[in-house]
Amino acid sequence: MNRIFFLGVVVLIFLAVDYYFFQAVKVGIRGLSDSAQRWIKIIYWSIPVLSLLISFGAMVLYPEYLSAKVRNLMVASVFIIYISKIMGAAFLLIGDIVNMFRNIGQKITGNVEPGNSITRGEFLAKGAMAVGGAHLGIMAYGIISGAHDYRVKKVPLYLKNLPKSFEGMTIAQLSDIHSGSFYNKTAVQGGVDMLLAQKPDVVFFTGDLVNNEAKELNDYFDVFKKVKAPLGVYSTLGNHDYGDYIPWDNEEKKAKNLETLIAGHRQMGWDILLDENRSIKLGGEQLGIVGIQNWGMGGFKKKGDLKKALVGTEEYSNKLLLSHDPSHWRSQVLGKTDIDAAFAGHTHGMQYGIEIGGFQWSPVQFRYKEWAGLYKENDQQLYVNRGFGFLGYPGRVGILPEITVFELKRA
Repeated sequence: MNRIFFLGVVVLIFLAVDYYFFQAVKVGIRGLSDSAQRWIKIIYWSIPVLSLLISFGAMVLYPEYLSAKVRNLMVASVFIIYISKIMGAAFLLIGDIVNMFRNIGQKITGNVEPGNSITRGEFLAKGAMAVGGAHLGIMAYGIISGAHDYRVKKVPLYLKNLPKSFEGMTIAQLSDIHSGSFYNKTAVQGGVDMLLAQKPDVVFFTGDLVNNEAKELNDYFDVFKKVKAPLGVYSTLGNHDYGDYIPWDNEEKKAKNLETLIAGHRQMGWDILLDENRSIKLGGEQLGIVGIQNWGMGGFKKKGDLKKALVGTEEYSNKLLLSHDPSHWRSQVLGKTDIDAAFAGHTHGMQYGIEIGGFQWSPVQFRYKEWAGLYKENDQQLYVNRGFGFLGYPGRVGILPEITVFELKRA
């Protein structure tokens, strides 16, 4: 019932956006013939009607006839259309507000500007359509190009008390693979090849191997099992790996799904850390690797047990933590433990934003204080990987998929 109510509210909001944006369309096509205007109006309203009917059928009436990937693509298509309309409607709304205050000012002062209202209205209408159309094009380009535009980011990681044997060691990080979302196996293999070309000594994977079900890994198992490193591949779980976002017939099937996924990590040769720790030994010296299950603020699963994971790590001069959700760092790690550096993912940088030089912006920063890149307070550090895959929107705009390569240095 709650789901139906939520969908009803979303539909009403979308229809309101459609109606408001339609006012701009009517003004923008005013100079066309009556026949052209009629066809444009029919096409305009057929898109939301078809979108709503298809979405309702796919998500509510007949979800069992469509794969999760197809349903995700359908929802993403509707999202792309409406977020573009919202962008155009926002432009129109700002213009309407400015015009309202201008008109109020003119009535108060009696200084009326004759003949400008139609021109101003046409400018706003065409501007709104241009903004919406441009954003639609950007989102489409993000699917065609951005989804698999992998970038290698090289980050020096300075650690106090780093044993000499580990100076210069390289660690590659992958996060948020979301194998159930992929649609281009060749491109994904290209991303893995980019990682392997870096020849890292160690690889960290920080969660969300799938969207919901272990079987999503099947098509990409042979790709990701190639991820190897001389000193090991260490992994952990993310919030999506537990299967919490789809219905299950019973708890036994859900638990079995998680067991199968964990087994998948191990079959690929990845050492999955479930509130555990390991040590890497070189030249008689040790580096501690700690990994916990998902622990996140804001309604996300708090499964991880950091205290349990740290048992027996007292002898390590340096500790590196794999923890999927970056909110865990500030909540349980920073100033509360002697962990030197934590590695997270989860945010994807919202797959949408701007990164130019040292400037970065994404709407996700209103939710997460640490959302992409390296953060440091006192002598403790956190790196948030932007993610290898994608979820929901099958593309990326501005915030591109990331393979991080760290070089350990003595501070």
